[in-house]
Amino acid sequence: MAATNETPMRFELAVVERMRDIARDEWNALLAPDDSPFLEWEWLCAMEESKSAARKTGWAPYHFIVRTAPARRIVAACPMYLKSHSMGEFIFDHGWADAAERAGIRYFPKLLVGVPFTPHTGRRFLVSPDFDRRSMVKLLARALTELCKDNGLSSVHVNFCGPDEAEVLKENGFLERLGYQYHWHNGGFQTFDDYLGQLKSKRRYAVRHERAALRAQEVSIRVHGGDEIKDAMFSPMFKIYLSTIEKLYWGRQYLTRDFFDLLRASFKRHLRFVCAYRRGELIAGTINLEKAGVFYGRYWGCFADLPFLHFNVCYYAAIEHCIQRGISRFEPGAGGEYKWLRGFDPAFTHSMHFIAHSGLRKAIANFLVRERREVEAWIAEGRERSQLKPVPPSNQESE
Repeated sequence: MAATNETPMRFELAVVERMRDIARDEWNALLAPDDSPFLEWEWLCAMEESKSAARKTGWAPYHFIVRTAPARRIVAACPMYLKSHSMGEFIFDHGWADAAERAGIRYFPKLLVGVPFTPHTGRRFLVSPDFDRRSMVKLLARALTELCKDNGLSSVHVNFCGPDEAEVLKENGFLERLGYQYHWHNGGFQTFDDYLGQLKSKRRYAVRHERAALRAQEVSIRVHGGDEIKDAMFSPMFKIYLSTIEKLYWGRQYLTRDFFDLLRASFKRHLRFVCAYRRGELIAGTINLEKAGVFYGRYWGCFADLPFLHFNVCYYAAIEHCIQRGISRFEPGAGGEYKWLRGFDPAFTHSMHFIAHSGLRKAIANFLVRERREVEAWIAEGRERSQLKPVPPSNQESE
C-alpha cells in the first residue's frame, strides 16, 4: 500500500474523541494545498473547544485516524462525528429518519464524516502524499462500514465529498446522493463591469439598479481580511451572526461566542469580513473564508433592513473582492435561486451513505434513483437557462 517501498506495511486504526489529542502538525500535514480551511486542525479544534460541535449539541467527535505500525505516524484520517440528530448537515435525511422510525428501525445515533455546519464540497479523507490515495480511502471506507456494524449503528454518511472518494465509497457499499449548489466562477474578469458584461441584459440592469441603492442609502462596504481584522471586530460580528438566527423562526444557533474568540486567536489568516457601514456605523456583514483561490461565503446578518443590502454585501461585494484578488471560485453556501439569477450556476455535490439495514437501504436506494433524475434535470435546465451569456468557443489551432 505504501508508495515509497514495496515492503508490506501494517496500519493501526483508531478513533480519537478530541481533536486536541491529535497533533496539529500531523493532522495539517495530511492536507493538500487546495483543501478547504474547514478541514484544518485549528478550525475543527475550535468547533470542539467552543462547545459548538460537542456531545451536548449532538456532534460527538470521533475522528478516525490511520497510523503506521510501529512508527505511529498518522498517514490518513477523516473528521467524524456521532450524530444524535440531522441538524447542521445540509444533506437532508429527515425523511429517511422518519421512515426508519415508522418501520421500527432506530436511525439515531449515526456516523457522519464531514465538517460541522458547513456545506462545502471537498476531500473528506485526508491522506499523506507518501501513500496511494485510492488505497487509503478504500481502507477507511471498509473500516467505517465495520465500525457501523460492530456498534449497531444505522448508517454512515460522508457528506459533500470529492468525486474520487464517491467512486471508492460506491465500490464499498455506499449509496450515492446527488445534490447541487450555486457557484460563481471568475471568467478572467479584470473589473466588476467585466462581470456585468457577461450577464444577460435583464440581469445586468437589475444588478446595476441594486448596486445604485448603496449611494442613496449612504452605505459603504469594505472587506477586512487576515491580520487587518482588528480584535474588536469579533464581538460585533458574533452579534451579526446571531441577528439572522433571531429573526427566523427556524433559526438555530450552532456557533458560540467562544468559537469566535478562538478564531480571533488562531484563524485570522483565512477570515474575510465583508462589512457594510452607514455613516461610520456597522449595520451588516458576512463572515467568510478564503484559501487557495476559493472564497467561501458563510454567515450573514444585519442590524438595519435596507433594500438590496443582502445582495450587495453577500454577493456583489464578494464578487468584486474575488475579481480584485484573482480568486477563481466563490462558493456562497447552500440553496437560493436568487444566486442563480446573479450569475451563479448550479454545480453537482456528492454525498455517500452506507445503510446497515437491508430493507431501509433498499427503500433509500429507490428514492435516490428518483431524486437523481430530478437533480440532473434541474442541473441541465439551470445551465441551459444560465443568466450568463454563452462564452464563444476559443479559436484553437488544429494539432
